[in-house]
Amino acid sequence: MEYEVTNAIVYPDGQLDILSKVEVSRLLDTSQGGLYTLFRNCSLAVLNCGNPLDDGRELLERYKSFAISIIQEEKGISLKLMNAPASAFVDDQIIKGIGEHLFAVLRDVIYVNNEIYNSPKFNLETSEGITDAVFHILRNANVLQSAAKPNLVVCWGGHSITREEYDYSKEVGYQLGLRGLNICTGCGPGAMKGPMKGAAVGQAKQRIQDSHYLGITEPGIIAAEPPNPIVNNLVILPDIEKRLEAFVRIGHAMIVFPGGVGTAEEIFYTLGVLLHPNNENLPFPLIFTGPKDSSNYFDEIDAFIAGTLGKTAQNFYKIIINDPIAVAKEVHAGIDSVRQYREEKNDAFYFNWTLNIEPEFQKPFNPTHENMLLLKLHKDQEKFSLAANIRNALSGIVSGNVKEQGIRAVEQNGPLKLHGYKDVMQPMASLLDSFVKMQRMKMPGSAYKPCYEISHSD
Repeated sequence: MEYEVTNAIVYPDGQLDILSKVEVSRLLDTSQGGLYTLFRNCSLAVLNCGNPLDDGRELLERYKSFAISIIQEEKGISLKLMNAPASAFVDDQIIKGIGEHLFAVLRDVIYVNNEIYNSPKFNLETSEGITDAVFHILRNANVLQSAAKPNLVVCWGGHSITREEYDYSKEVGYQLGLRGLNICTGCGPGAMKGPMKGAAVGQAKQRIQDSHYLGITEPGIIAAEPPNPIVNNLVILPDIEKRLEAFVRIGHAMIVFPGGVGTAEEIFYTLGVLLHPNNENLPFPLIFTGPKDSSNYFDEIDAFIAGTLGKTAQNFYKIIINDPIAVAKEVHAGIDSVRQYREEKNDAFYFNWTLNIEPEFQKPFNPTHENMLLLKLHKDQEKFSLAANIRNALSGIVSGNVKEQGIRAVEQNGPLKLHGYKDVMQPMASLLDSFVKMQRMKMPGSAYKPCYEISHSD
């Protein structure tokens, strides 16, 4: 099948500082760690905004001939696009929001490579060094609002959801917008777009001018979840672990909408962080919500949490079904508690420094077949460590479902194998089976062939 493409030269319109000749050469030198490939693939994902696609590899195959290069001029830089998706343009001009996202990709790829990975200032082998890197990436993207009061709500949920679930997420966003709250999501479609769209209407009614719709993504997932057009600040973190840390560090409350295994991964990351004893008294509003017909998703999640992490973990969240106003009121009250706590602790409103995050939640997990089989999926460990291992297992399944590298690995080596003890693996198998039955593994209506196999010891 042929896909319409176009050629163009795009200018940054004040979105990016001038690059040095050294930075340009590093970016275009494919021999230095594949930096050009990373830049090219993330740029293609951004240009594909608005086109439904659930497979990172398929996007790359659709536009094999796409190329992007930097043109350095005396007055600055521009980007030369060859065989780019034509949907990113209107009347031969790139859509302004997509253009902004395109230069955000360039900004973050350059900064992370030059200032984080190739700098002695950051020790990414330590917890403190990783957190410092996350902070600097966000600060470089100019998304940390030091003068603002706490008002940023992180919204998680599936990128491929039903129309009813999408409309519900939009109504929740509307109620948040009426209360002057800003939205941060994974930047994609579905439950990541709905709250932003609703909040935009709510804030417009309140005549709020400086709306903040922050999208946080990472290279491995951006092709399957390209930034939605409402995102007015896009940040690309280098891996899923730093992306998740960014969410919990900058958010003042969290809402989880129905999703699939990726949403479950985000839930277990958050619960694992909160389960650490050092975070015992830290206020962290966490709400699970959806329309009435989607309550079974949270029933399954709640049962899995009860069967693995226990009652203590269940105490960290509230489940509110089919009541957007109640969700917004709960979040608003929770943020008041966060504000009071931060003031008492002298902690910043824009970045939660006091939150303790253990290295097992920060070090990048490579979901190879070998690493998946080595995961410690048993209860003979701290609850937060079990949560970290479950999160890694779910992350591997996400990779096998939608990430180009993961899909290829499953094709070459067969399903990812997960093995642990019965009291963890049976609830996990039940949860994943329920996702398949609810068509929450990939696009609704498509046949799903599991990328994993589960076994257990007694």
